[in-house]
Amino acid sequence: MSAIKGASVVIVGGGVTGLSAGWWLAREGVDVLVIEKGMIGWEASGRNGGGCSHHHSPLFLEEQRLWPKMDELLGYPTEFAGSRIRLASSEHQMALYGRALSNAARQGFKSEILDTRQIREFVPLAGDNMVGGYFYHFGGHANPHRTLQAYAWAMQDHGGRLMQHCAVTGFRSVGGKVTGVETERGLIACDHLVIAAGPHTGRLSAMLGHEVPMASARCEMVVTEPLPLMPYGGVDGNGLYGRQTLRGNLAYGGGPHEWLDIAGNAAPAKPTTPLMGHIGRRLAELLPKAAHARIIRSWAGVIENTPDGRPVIDRLDTQSNVVVATLSSVGFGLSPASGHAIRDLVMDGACSFADISSFRLARFAQLEPDWRELQGWQALAAEEALAA
Repeated sequence: MSAIKGASVVIVGGGVTGLSAGWWLAREGVDVLVIEKGMIGWEASGRNGGGCSHHHSPLFLEEQRLWPKMDELLGYPTEFAGSRIRLASSEHQMALYGRALSNAARQGFKSEILDTRQIREFVPLAGDNMVGGYFYHFGGHANPHRTLQAYAWAMQDHGGRLMQHCAVTGFRSVGGKVTGVETERGLIACDHLVIAAGPHTGRLSAMLGHEVPMASARCEMVVTEPLPLMPYGGVDGNGLYGRQTLRGNLAYGGGPHEWLDIAGNAAPAKPTTPLMGHIGRRLAELLPKAAHARIIRSWAGVIENTPDGRPVIDRLDTQSNVVVATLSSVGFGLSPASGHAIRDLVMDGACSFADISSFRLARFAQLEPDWRELQGWQALAAEEALAA
């Protein structure tokens, strides 16, 4: 296998996590190369609701600090808009969604409880079926496609490199460190390696002796024809996440997952009619005055989920110069902060701005071999949910 120009840091995975890490490194003058088996953002990074409101994460404060600055920092538009509304059609949902209010309040962020009059004012497409809601003065939403491209361009502006349509086939190691990445195009030498390959992170880390446990699922979004713009584009509820685009389209997704068996460099998953209809029905319940709108397209990508649903950002015990990262299906919104955390682990050995000890791989040391079956994360579970 021939060798091609290496890099100080090679990042495997061209989604938002890998590209954000690449940008954080390149802006400090680090020689970085991002390798992507297809096109950047071709899976869940480009097919999500664009939410930026992860109050449950130790990266939350950094996420909220950075998002309002990202257009300026990157030099390209992300279409970020702050604040978020969540609607509840039952008292149970009000209690459930209220957890975000109390959790964010402990971290210094304000929220308001909305009555039905305010809901009609802020969310004109909502109906009279809502018992209440919340206005979160934090979080917000951005355009996944624009943000992804902004990371890539900004990284390249700082000297970082991007190699698309290049699958990784293996690694070379010497003395407990990875020295090179084997690809379809040849061997790429490196001093440090980051694996942020979404659903393929488990398979690739297993090649290095420490598999990141994960299960893959289809992530689907539906997009409606344009509708009159609401005062606030970020509206969640009824188990859905999404936003109204600047053009007026409603872009929404939200389970149930179709669990997949990803082998090798599998092609992206295509939309499936059962899920599209399921999401469309719940969107009509959330926003009844948009029920007449036609669904004009849908997207499907593949997301990865760890056994406890929490991210992994950690060094491998088996290879001291390798960082693995999976955000367990919430990567887009956390990407400004996760890229910063990965940069810190690569360059300094520890995260400088948050305690990310809960992201360590060691928590899975006693994981049962059949954990997927024990969780019920099988294709049959999705079929049963759709039939219900």
